Amino acid sequence: MYLYIKAFHIVFIASWFAGLFYLPRIFVNLAMETQSASTERLLLMARKLYRFMTILTIPAIGLGVWMWMGYGVGRGPGSGWMHAKLAIVILLIGYHHACGSILKKFEKGHNKRSHVWFRWFNEVPVVLMIIAVILVVVKPF
Repeated sequence: MYLYIKAFHIVFIASWFAGLFYLPRIFVNLAMETQSASTERLLLMARKLYRFMTILTIPAIGLGVWMWMGYGVGRGPGSGWMHAKLAIVILLIGYHHACGSILKKFEKGHNKRSHVWFRWFNEVPVVLMIIAVILVVVKPF
């Protein structure tokens, strides 16, 4: 059963990350857009994607907790990597919520940030994913 839980955890994490990579890219386009019809279409896409990402987050985190608490993955001596990974997960949840806050600003027409800022913002989940994968695979501490 453990391998099925692990497999589905990876699938949901990958799906959540797809949204974390794409939603800020929509923000880049929204920050550059000047036509109201295009803006409305992008906002609709962003709203639907954010809702879908939020739904994907629940099983991703739930299955991870199940492996951690139910099977003892990352518990016991030599599990410092798990504490670091959990810190990354907390940062990713914060990033997810920050995306929701940014979306609300776009919906209200209150965005003050440039497309360049959103291009840099879009790189955050990439860096966090790289760190998390290294922590899980290499288990450096």
